[in-house]
Amino acid sequence: MQPALTYDPHPSAPRLRLPAGACDAHVHVFGPAARFPFAQDRSFTPADAPKETLFALHRHLGIDRCVIVQSLCHGFDNRVVEDAIAAGGGNYLGVALLALDVPDQELARLAGAGFRGVRFNFARNAGAAFDVDGVVAFGRRLEPLGMHLQVHFERGLIHDLAGPLARSAVPVVIDHMARADAAAGPSHPDFVALRTTLENPLFRVKVSGIDRISRAAGYADGIALAHLLVRDFPDRCFWGTDWPHPLHDHVPDDGELVDALERIAPEPAARERLLVHNPEAFYRFGVHS
Repeated sequence: MQPALTYDPHPSAPRLRLPAGACDAHVHVFGPAARFPFAQDRSFTPADAPKETLFALHRHLGIDRCVIVQSLCHGFDNRVVEDAIAAGGGNYLGVALLALDVPDQELARLAGAGFRGVRFNFARNAGAAFDVDGVVAFGRRLEPLGMHLQVHFERGLIHDLAGPLARSAVPVVIDHMARADAAAGPSHPDFVALRTTLENPLFRVKVSGIDRISRAAGYADGIALAHLLVRDFPDRCFWGTDWPHPLHDHVPDDGELVDALERIAPEPAARERLLVHNPEAFYRFGVHS
């Protein structure tokens, strides 16, 4: 049986017109599995979501630039992202998934191929894999390459991770607003801890995942949290669709996610900073490593 699509192949056309150079700073690409096999030890098997479908989506949404994040289903074999970067004409960059003992030569090669960071996933049940000190030490190897750390973790883990990550030698990007529970509101300790963490200029945050942290109609409470972060930390936020929405409880409409930007960043200047200036400066589009 073929895995079901996790994305809408016919998303609505957004009403909001995005500024030139707008960046979708968090997506994945899956397969095609015949060319880029999935990892043997993967925890899920998605339907193919190849670069051609991603490029078409971005044309439909009015997005010019993108950061593709390697997915766990492809493991440490980053070729699927590297292939998409090469086809992206300089407008697509990547974040790799790597083991801590990856050779320096491979790190340098990936940096030269357009990878700007390395992502690590943290979960409470990860046992020995929950090695934040090892990740912080690994960051020192990224510093001379101009790469950063990206972290994705379960709700509530910010209380355990923020302190150790503050020792990082390179910037740290926190995925999906630290998976805070939007229904709990901005005064919940998890969201308060995220805001406190962001007072340290070492940290950045992706105001992606409103559809993951919210159960409200139109993702209203998720949008409200994203708006607070963009308002209070205007230079350290990035936005992304999280296409093709793996491991989700529903299939979001990407056109609706784009239109939510009108409430996340109501002022045109704020949207331009979020979508154009912040990712351009941080990810260094147009700069060859």
